[in-house]
Amino acid sequence: MRLVPANLDIVFEEIGERESDFLREFDKLSGNEDDPLGAWMKRAKAKGDTKESDQVILTLLVELHRKFDELNAYIKNEKFIKLELAQSSALDGINFENFRIKEAKFKEGVGYYGRIFMPIFPKRDVAIFFEALDEKTAKITRINESDESDYNGYVTARERAMIRELKEMNDE
Repeated sequence: MRLVPANLDIVFEEIGERESDFLREFDKLSGNEDDPLGAWMKRAKAKGDTKESDQVILTLLVELHRKFDELNAYIKNEKFIKLELAQSSALDGINFENFRIKEAKFKEGVGYYGRIFMPIFPKRDVAIFFEALDEKTAKITRINESDESDYNGYVTARERAMIRELKEMNDE
């Protein structure tokens, strides 16, 4: 399995007894709940109301609106508190379906829930469910559709950066 280097952090925990808690947080982080702005955007796109709009500017405006919502929630002390997860590690490598952590912390065949902090726009934690293939390597089994698109874009960017680095080394 070919993995590209990535400088990302993950927090995770065995699914065990907390599966319903993890599913609830997964839905919240994935924007499936409590996101009237996202729901409005999806309806507008489905009706074709955004065809004439510049998608980049529209996305920036939506994210700006979300920031205002976050500030409003902060002022009202309504902050969403993420679950405490038992383990953490740095990622050693990633690809489109798998990742590897630096320390051996997984149990082969066990299912986990985790969050990877992604340096994408907008910066956020990407919630995932995954299964350990060995003590360091895992296969992603569930990820939100929009998060998957952004995650895959990040993997592609890391692959391109690695190719450029290898090309520069070969040119020397």
